[in-house]
Amino acid sequence: MDIRAILAAAALTLCAGGAISAQQARFSSATLGVRVDVLVTRGRAFVSGLTAADFELRDNGVLQAVEVIDPSDVPVNAVLALDMSASTSGQRLTDLIAASQAFLNGLKPIDRAALTTFNESVTPRVPLTADLTAIQSALAAIRPTGNTAVMHGAYVALLTTQAEPGRSLVVLCTDGRDTASWLDPDEVLESAKRSNAVIYTVAAGRARRWTPLTELADATGGHTIEIQSSKDLTPEFRKILEDFRSRYILTFVPSGVDEGGFHRLDVRVRRGGVAVKARPGYIGRGPAR
Repeated sequence: MDIRAILAAAALTLCAGGAISAQQARFSSATLGVRVDVLVTRGRAFVSGLTAADFELRDNGVLQAVEVIDPSDVPVNAVLALDMSASTSGQRLTDLIAASQAFLNGLKPIDRAALTTFNESVTPRVPLTADLTAIQSALAAIRPTGNTAVMHGAYVALLTTQAEPGRSLVVLCTDGRDTASWLDPDEVLESAKRSNAVIYTVAAGRARRWTPLTELADATGGHTIEIQSSKDLTPEFRKILEDFRSRYILTFVPSGVDEGGFHRLDVRVRRGGVAVKARPGYIGRGPAR
């Protein structure tokens, strides 16, 4: 499916200069407040058992009162966005399908998943569904061909999570740099900042050390994972889901800050020796001042 048709079907518009319009999904301060997925680790171990009193969150430098939601009660919307250009063939395809299957096997009955693939065009093959056999069947039918439109794949994957309840996770996997997108990486990055989704990018081959992938992950509080071989895909896909499930969900109603514009977030834990990973900010509702 052509990327323009996808964007039109999603009722999104592009301005004359090609910038993404404000009609896209927002990660914003709605009535129920702002939600932030936070990963806390000590070394390679996840830190569990923290309460709201353990966290310190500032919105544009102003300390906020936060609550912690039990993540087991919140369904996961997982979107697999997979590179299916010509370079993903043979053993690479076999390993990628096996990794995707292992990822799907880790989902719970309350979770949903979707599949988007990209080469020089983007194909949203399966929308969010609890019927994982539909995704398995779609994976089996894929035949890699063509060039690589990574930014288009990332953008359409983000659209899949738009206005969906629950927690959204995008796993974007590619072994090449973008050769076919007409969307600028900065436009897609802006879309990621406005999204509720956490993006994990998995980079192999020429995609390793490619800045746009790292920026997409960092903008959403996710990670970039660089692999040397497609044999590494299955353990890394399993690790992504484990990592995501280990995150705390913080919520707060912004207080003492303007409603509009980009809000810088600073999340810390009142314990020593831990590392904290969260999105660096969100787009607020209302006019910026």
